[in-house]
Amino acid sequence: MGDDESGRRPAPSRSSGPAGPGLVTDELIQLEVGPVAHGGHCVARYDGRVVFVRHALPGEVVLARLTESAPDAKFWRADAVEAIEPSPERVQPPCPVAGPGLCGGCDWQHADLTTQRRLKADVVTEQLRRIAKLDQVPDVVVEGPDGDGLGWRTRVRFTVDTEGRPGLRKHRSHDVIAVKECLIAAPAASSLGVLDARWPNALAVEVISPSVGDPLVVAEPVAGRTGDKLRLPRLPLGTNLATRDDTGVHQVKGRTWVTEEVTVDGEPRPFRVTGTGFWQVHPAAAQTLLDAVLSAAGAQPGERALDLYGGVGLFAAGLAAQVGVTGSVILVEGDARASSDARRGLHDLDQVRVENGSVPRVLPRLAADGGPLAPAGPEGARGGADVVVLDPPRSGAGKDVIAQVVALAPRVVVYVACDPAALARDLATAAAAGYRLTGLRAFDLFPMTHHVECVAVLEPAGDRPAPAAVPAVAERAPRPRAGGRPGGSARGRRRN
Repeated sequence: MGDDESGRRPAPSRSSGPAGPGLVTDELIQLEVGPVAHGGHCVARYDGRVVFVRHALPGEVVLARLTESAPDAKFWRADAVEAIEPSPERVQPPCPVAGPGLCGGCDWQHADLTTQRRLKADVVTEQLRRIAKLDQVPDVVVEGPDGDGLGWRTRVRFTVDTEGRPGLRKHRSHDVIAVKECLIAAPAASSLGVLDARWPNALAVEVISPSVGDPLVVAEPVAGRTGDKLRLPRLPLGTNLATRDDTGVHQVKGRTWVTEEVTVDGEPRPFRVTGTGFWQVHPAAAQTLLDAVLSAAGAQPGERALDLYGGVGLFAAGLAAQVGVTGSVILVEGDARASSDARRGLHDLDQVRVENGSVPRVLPRLAADGGPLAPAGPEGARGGADVVVLDPPRSGAGKDVIAQVVALAPRVVVYVACDPAALARDLATAAAAGYRLTGLRAFDLFPMTHHVECVAVLEPAGDRPAPAAVPAVAERAPRPRAGGRPGGSARGRRRN
């Protein structure tokens, strides 16, 4: 393809080949790439239309293949297949399936780690400015753990194709790419032989490499089958093996749970996590976030603390150490298995109470007359809560839960967010109710992907209000997830 007078390749002509309904495939266009956008892509324009392009970097000129381009769509999507004018920050992706039309798990393998973190900071800043509409956006610096960004993912879920081969999905597709290695996975994912084996009648296989003890492999059957119908391969000695279906987690060999460990109040503390229950996937993440949350909360002896979407009790354990035996911590978690694990793991902390149930349903009950968070406490006690820690699913806490939290009139809210857009929406809701953002830290706990973890601090904009009645909300029935896991906690359905 020849160059024009500017030295750039001319834009290829449009393809006249067959296309799906409103979707042009394999059409190549030339794009001048603009700023980064939330979701692992950059923004470009073509004939006045916005194009979200993956595998590109800001400032590049790329040849891109359209992947979604319905004529009446508000925007199109594309994959950069060639960097005509590459960014100096572009690198060769270390993984052979991290590229256009291949595995959708990694968004930024074509950028060095410093650039990845700058792009993530730009995304957080843009979401706070555009969605939260902050007058003053804090200077966002994405902190990252040491390392080259590979070999960190301690929980990896492989989708199984129709031939029983485990692999990873393409971006925005149900197509499965069979792989022999995932470079961001912890070594156990490869050393156990999971990717070399066949898993007939399995929908997915999850490998869990805990911080303490032996790994766990959990197989999920295809719809309509139970775990006992799976033909499971032999795995190395010492590997725990289980199945999971609509009826629960079932032992095949060894334990159906793993042990994770962090340092709380200067001492190592174990946490039990059953099956594929939620725990942070980067080996440094749990400790990093715990330390950041406790520093932001600054809970004092005798205070009342809430840990919402509390999982197996990571933050509740740290809060309990801060408030001491004269204070109290209430953990609210919707998943029954996680709640059970939390009770087991925190049984020695008398000041901790675990409530199983959805957050918007449990909070009004706790704040009702006679409840531990009632606005008018006994003997003139203030009521409400002093400290609230929120760690909601990717969709965020939502306006109803934010309204309930604000009604409790805490002196500080610490919000742990895995999605900056959801965080920004909830910050806007909190600001309208009188709580302002006073601190923000961001962490690169998912290298090579677009995901970024934030810890936001909210405090009353003026004098701390008095607790008020916590409004009850009508909860919507959860949507069924095609081929997904059994329902339960939002924490169990979260993420990455």
